[in-house]
Amino acid sequence: MKKISLLLHTIVLLTSSNLWAQANRNTISPQLKTRWTNEVGPESLNAEYPRPQLTRNSWTNLNGQWDYTITKTNEQPTSWQGKILVPYPIESSLSRVKKNLKVDEALWYKRTFNSTLSKGKRLLLHFGAVDQLATVFINGKKAGEHAGGYTAFTFDISDLVKEGNNELTVKVLDPTDRGIYPHGKQVSNPANIYYTASSGIWQTVWLETVPDHYISDIKMTPDIDRGVLYLTVTDKEGNGEGKNGAYTVSVMDKREQVAMLTGQTGKLIEIPIKDAKLWSPSSPHLYDLTIKMGEDEVKSYFGMRKISVARDEQGIERIMLNNKPYFNLGTLDQGFWPDGLYTAPTDEALAFDIKAIKAMGFNTIRKHIKVEPARWYYHADKIGMLVWQDMVNPHQGLPEGAKKAFEQQSRETIDQLKNSPSIVAWVLFNEKWGSYDQQRLTDWIKETDPSRLVNGHSGEILYVNEKLRSPSPNAYVSASMTDVHAYPNPMMPLKQPGKAQVVGEFGGIGVFVPGHQWNTNTAWGYIQEKPAALITKYSMMNLDLQLMRDKGLSGSIYTQPFDVEGEQNGLITYDREIIKIPFEKLREIHAALNPDIGRFEQVNIKEMDLTDPVEKYEKSYRAYLSGHKENSSIVNLAEMAKQSGDNTAVRLLTEDFIKEKNTAFSDEDLRFIYHVSESVSDPGFTVILQQREKLNVLMGGRKADNKIMNALYRDHIEPYATLQNGPDWKTAEEKITPYGTIGKEILLRAKTIHYLNKKDWDSYRPVAREYLKSYAQYLTSNEKHMLEKALDNP
Repeated sequence: MKKISLLLHTIVLLTSSNLWAQANRNTISPQLKTRWTNEVGPESLNAEYPRPQLTRNSWTNLNGQWDYTITKTNEQPTSWQGKILVPYPIESSLSRVKKNLKVDEALWYKRTFNSTLSKGKRLLLHFGAVDQLATVFINGKKAGEHAGGYTAFTFDISDLVKEGNNELTVKVLDPTDRGIYPHGKQVSNPANIYYTASSGIWQTVWLETVPDHYISDIKMTPDIDRGVLYLTVTDKEGNGEGKNGAYTVSVMDKREQVAMLTGQTGKLIEIPIKDAKLWSPSSPHLYDLTIKMGEDEVKSYFGMRKISVARDEQGIERIMLNNKPYFNLGTLDQGFWPDGLYTAPTDEALAFDIKAIKAMGFNTIRKHIKVEPARWYYHADKIGMLVWQDMVNPHQGLPEGAKKAFEQQSRETIDQLKNSPSIVAWVLFNEKWGSYDQQRLTDWIKETDPSRLVNGHSGEILYVNEKLRSPSPNAYVSASMTDVHAYPNPMMPLKQPGKAQVVGEFGGIGVFVPGHQWNTNTAWGYIQEKPAALITKYSMMNLDLQLMRDKGLSGSIYTQPFDVEGEQNGLITYDREIIKIPFEKLREIHAALNPDIGRFEQVNIKEMDLTDPVEKYEKSYRAYLSGHKENSSIVNLAEMAKQSGDNTAVRLLTEDFIKEKNTAFSDEDLRFIYHVSESVSDPGFTVILQQREKLNVLMGGRKADNKIMNALYRDHIEPYATLQNGPDWKTAEEKITPYGTIGKEILLRAKTIHYLNKKDWDSYRPVAREYLKSYAQYLTSNEKHMLEKALDNP
């Protein structure tokens, strides 16, 4: 009943954290820029080879401008709406489109490429990732399909191409959180810890020419105890299976040849690595590897390292790196960008995040509910960073087909990332988000990859403000570690025989930095601190970790390195421009837990102004009233007032702003009015009503509609729906009638949820049927199912 009683507030009364604008079809300014935003253009899109652990010289990058159009799911395109910049999600500003893809829509891409395929050669078409369902056509003929938005796939298109120009078409369906596939932190209505969707092609698309008999995959597993690298090479002939071809492998340490052997594809060989230089965050040493098989040659690299759980000198089970205790001092990286969403604007930006995290003094990243492009892991390998890689959780409602989709995505994830030395742990589930068959799946991962640790359930036991929110009597079955989530302060996890102990998430200290926010309407975090208090609070948390380390703690993951949309609990702002605790101070705080940081690159980021934002607002307000308006515009001052809780000033300043503009509102003006207007009595509410359709496009989805319904419910319906003697629907209807169909929608929904919660089925059925008939297309699948199921109650 708790979930149902909150239903109206959690689903209808939405305030948007999706602040993208549909400003211009050709050049679209993001809500928040990064230093790389302006570097992105059709001719400068991810020119680096996209798969560093299996490289060839003969490849063609297909990133750039493609034609695009949107149709209904089962329709074919009859025309093309414009250009989209691949590989940026259509919802992102960097795509140059910035549109939300609806659950009943298909996104189509089209471009041409030239082929001069010679005899005895094959042409492979690679996609880094397409979210969620992709169907690929070459010259109108189907090349293949792929389901799942996080892993790479390849089609052999040799038999479909012709000499000269060829047409490549891709159809994409992405129901996001309304389908059966893993969608990560992407949702249709982003807020708090959930973010804007990233639909369509979001990683590099490329062509590769290979011999008819070619190397299709390699698997490398280091064994530092025996001083060998285990290698298995897989091949293919034509469009079928391999034929166990002979190959030669050469291992180089810079310019020195370390080993040279021959092998047969499909069979495991051992390559001796004498006096191996071990890989670690402080010394990320990598060996180069070249494999030649007939006419084919590929290059790769590997690191000699070992990750394990074993007893230290005091008999405490700890995480060991290269057979020595190694505290995994980590942070929770979500991999979102204000301009590119799931896609970093450039390869330099992709590497920047890891460099910044290392410069803070961390040695571990928990890659949270996302699989990054292959080059991200390459940068982690080169820079020196341990990675705990999350599986992208199944759809939390576990609709039919969701388990199969999750397991397929997890298999592909492990296979795709199996060779990266930086990855030391697989994280199966997170905080019971769709968890099931935990022991079977944990055992399966351990059997699939015995060379790494398995965190079977990060945060299976969860504390918030020291209150147990998620008990679990049989926690951490079969896992390599026990993992507690504790917000805000870290807590000691359970002790179980044979397992390490880690704090899989803690922290979440919210500090907002004016001028560097995605959403000025919120500063979400598990706790809020003023800028000057952040260092002390963060330092105290790390002192707690040191004490816990002495009692057996092996790792910790702080939430989080960067602000993300509505979350402003990062150590660096979302635009990667301001660090809230200086790098030097962070390294000093972390030194006791990560004493051997090794080499790191200096990162250029401004330090946060420690002045209390409320104090800054008060000074700006005084200056404004004294006539010094050049130092603080109405917009900036109103946003500062809202963040400081001065709602009176917000209303007065917004009223002046609207009067000054006199209906000549730009997109930026409308975005501002949208943010500062919450109530029917706010001066901006009338503007939102008048500009409703434009704002829906500007903000994405039905954000303006939700804003209006939120205000109508709170001001005109709730006072009459919660009377002690029962609802006065007649008066509520009189209040909302002037607002037309949108008023009717929110009133009908309010009645539906009221009678559902009261279990007044005779009153519920007629209003629920009317509501579902008119507005079912706006509901999530879970909500629609719940409302329909309730119709069957006696």
